[in-house]
Amino acid sequence: MIASTLSAQDKKQDSYSFNLKEAIDHALQNNYSVINANRDINSAKEKKWETTAAGLPQISGSVGYLKNFDFTLQGVSGNAFNPTGNPNDIALFAFGTRQSMNSGLTLSQLIFDGSYIVALQASKTYLKFYENAKQKTNLEIREMVVNAYGNVLLAEESISILEKNKATLSKTLADTQETYKNGLIEEENVEQLQITLASINSNLSNTKRLLDIANKMLKFSLGIDINAELKLTDKLDNLTVSNLDLALTKNGFEVSNNINYQMASNFQEQRSLELKLQRSKALPSLGAAFNFGYNSFGNDFVFFDSTQKWNKFSNLGVSLNVPIFSSFGRTAKTQQAKIAFEQAKTQLTQTEQQLKLEFERAKSEYDFSIEEYATSKSNLNLAERIEKKQQIKFTEGLSSSFDFSEAQRQLYTAQQNYLQSMVQIINKKATLEKIINKN
Repeated sequence: MIASTLSAQDKKQDSYSFNLKEAIDHALQNNYSVINANRDINSAKEKKWETTAAGLPQISGSVGYLKNFDFTLQGVSGNAFNPTGNPNDIALFAFGTRQSMNSGLTLSQLIFDGSYIVALQASKTYLKFYENAKQKTNLEIREMVVNAYGNVLLAEESISILEKNKATLSKTLADTQETYKNGLIEEENVEQLQITLASINSNLSNTKRLLDIANKMLKFSLGIDINAELKLTDKLDNLTVSNLDLALTKNGFEVSNNINYQMASNFQEQRSLELKLQRSKALPSLGAAFNFGYNSFGNDFVFFDSTQKWNKFSNLGVSLNVPIFSSFGRTAKTQQAKIAFEQAKTQLTQTEQQLKLEFERAKSEYDFSIEEYATSKSNLNLAERIEKKQQIKFTEGLSSSFDFSEAQRQLYTAQQNYLQSMVQIINKKATLEKIINKN
């Protein structure tokens, strides 16, 4: 039973079935870039806490052991301890014991530092940057999946149409060959149809190869094995109709909702904090530390004997660091940060104007794709009627093979244009939705 369950799980992992929405949802959880974007956010959260912890109490412990093989000697005047001695002589003394050991704890606390306050603000901006980056990744993956999904459907529909064209043309060619054998038409009519059939066979083989590549590209976007089985449940025509949204281009564009604008705004905030950081370095910093421990001395290693004496020590220290003069080095760094901040402000304005242009272009292209879809659909109907009439005329000997082949080529072109127009609606809408940040 366990083996059967494991086998079923493995089979499930190697087979997938998605409509477009399900494919997007799967990619937003399993795409490789999305996974790493989530890790970036987790790393940024840890970085934020690391910055916060720098201003909280810090405790460290230490244990030290020292063994003196040869003492460091100190020299004093010869009569320093003997008034009757020769003052020109040098007496040598050794201080210390053969062995010593100490242990202690240090508690330190930052009381005030302008740089730390700015760092706390910057850590929030740092986290926001990666959250925005994750959102941008989601939007890009969504567009990528939509395009890849549409390319697979396009290839599938193209293969279906080419196979139908091949079957129809093969039958026409067979009938024409029989007519030629009976001496009722010229050989050129047969050869013309053979040329057209060879072209269809070539396109069909190439489209099948493209379908395989498109399938693997979609699987890669979804974050699944490229050799896994994948079935798409949406149809190209139904998907096209569901993406016809004329109201989408009627609404105004709020540039602040665009993720690129938000990231540019985040970058400006970072530059503002860098300027604030340079200015804060002119402020004093204040810290305190409390030390507590024990030490012990001896000529033998007896530190763990119950009779060994350990001496307690403790102290409290407060340090104040006041920047006074840096030969205008801090001023130069502050000016550099100010220039960088002004550049970020200009880049934000540039991004705003650029996004407005991109919105207008995307809106225009989406409107055009809808118009092109209607035109290509109408042209396909006309091409089908023309080709059918030419086929009847050709069969009855009222039209040449050249006219019939020309009508066929016109039909095949109209078929591909129609399929492309459907995919363009899906893709252009995805591009427009990415700009206006619509999920």
